[in-house]
Amino acid sequence: MPLRAIFESPTIVQLGQTVSQLRTTNQASTRPPIRPRTDHGKLPLSFAQQRLWFLDQLDSDSLAYSVPAAVSLVGLLNIAILKQVFNEIVRRHEILRTTFSTVEGQPIQLISPSLNISLPVVNLGDLPEVEQKGEVQRLIHQWCQKPFDLTQGPLLRVMLLQLKGAEHLLLFNLHHIASDGWSMGVLVKEIAVLYEVFSQGQPSPLPELPIQYADFAVWQRQWLQGEVLETQLAYWKQRLGANPSVLELPTDQPPSSSPTSHGTKHLFSLSQRLTEKIKALSKQEGVTLFMTLLGAFKALLHSYKDQEDILVGMPITNRSHAEIEGLVGLFLNTLVLRTDLSGNPTFREILRRVREVTLGAYTHQDLPFEKLVGELKLERDLNSYPLFRVWFVFNNALTHAIELPGLTLDQLEVETGTVRHDLKLELTETAEGLKGFFEYKTDLFEASTIALMVELFELIIDKVVQNSTLQLSELGATLKEAQQQQQLSKEKEFQEARRKKLSKLGRRAIRGSTARVLK
Repeated sequence: MPLRAIFESPTIVQLGQTVSQLRTTNQASTRPPIRPRTDHGKLPLSFAQQRLWFLDQLDSDSLAYSVPAAVSLVGLLNIAILKQVFNEIVRRHEILRTTFSTVEGQPIQLISPSLNISLPVVNLGDLPEVEQKGEVQRLIHQWCQKPFDLTQGPLLRVMLLQLKGAEHLLLFNLHHIASDGWSMGVLVKEIAVLYEVFSQGQPSPLPELPIQYADFAVWQRQWLQGEVLETQLAYWKQRLGANPSVLELPTDQPPSSSPTSHGTKHLFSLSQRLTEKIKALSKQEGVTLFMTLLGAFKALLHSYKDQEDILVGMPITNRSHAEIEGLVGLFLNTLVLRTDLSGNPTFREILRRVREVTLGAYTHQDLPFEKLVGELKLERDLNSYPLFRVWFVFNNALTHAIELPGLTLDQLEVETGTVRHDLKLELTETAEGLKGFFEYKTDLFEASTIALMVELFELIIDKVVQNSTLQLSELGATLKEAQQQQQLSKEKEFQEARRKKLSKLGRRAIRGSTARVLK
């Protein structure tokens, strides 16, 4: 059933009628099932893998596609059992035993029949607390700075840091060609299940996986061709092929001829009260929380340069088969959401436009971004994505610590200092309200610019939850006023700092003159 049907048939009765109509007219999805491969010869890469392989050929030392993660372990930890757990996970998931080679100019996957993962342990328990924190950060940074060799592997590395008492920090690093964000959740869940049963001397209760990642790659290559491919391409060419404008951002520095991937994050949160108001507005307007937040973000981007053609990139899990939900691998796809903000629309109208764009993109999510870039003949760049400069991510799966007998697992964020996009807004729904961060390239933005961006984003949300009929020009005027107030405040701070500096210099000069006279 198309996702659009959920929005167009909001009641149970209407949805039942829609399902009956789809059955009668045979309009349901005809996507074929994924079967285990029968040919074990040359295994192709998926389209997403092929793009990362191509980028690796251009710069094999790049760290942009390392996917580090960390899990806090508190309690009585059996390190031998933990190592056993990892080797069982590697046995289960072929992609973790995969390397990449080239045959007749084409990349292929090579799957090793077995692989033993080492688990180095670093004991930091004897260090003073302040020194220990510094050493943890140093080791994490060092851990993230080592590039992967796709031809040799392994593409999964783990390391265990022993902290004070019963505290440990488990570090992961995977190459993106073998994993995505969803995969990290799969890994953590399997670690929890296997650790518990192995600690009790029991065998794994996890069923054997019905398919492997290479099966998906073969299926994708076979299915996404002919009429299926042309239908997907036609939609995206119509949406994006008409000379999309490059989004101008309020950068503090002009783009460099030799850009880097250096970046950082600015963390922020929205109160639970404001989060509930955003949810209420979303329900009232018949859109998702994601769509409302994206609409507010696009209104913010418009306010800086008054651009009406706003393109934003969005990741989508692209796990449309039940068989691949439990697989580690790179299924993630990139969708480009292009919204026309011309005509001074109200925020309510912006939400309607964002909804249409988003539903259309969801319907045509199977076309790999790499295939689209190739068809549009866009230039590939190591330091930027084609088509868009800004990335929007929304996570609505509530996460929580995993409790095991005598041990607690909690997934943590890892700061790498490396970013893939000029600017990214990532938001996560939590029990306490929306939390998120702006991630940005430090070559382009100053911290104060991003801090103001956070304030303006929250201001937009605060305004539209009170009145969704505000027009874009009214929102823009409010934001420009806030920007002017911020600029005046910065000027006053600068003048005050300058006055104090001159006053201090003057006092020093007077003291120096007095001392010379007395001498």
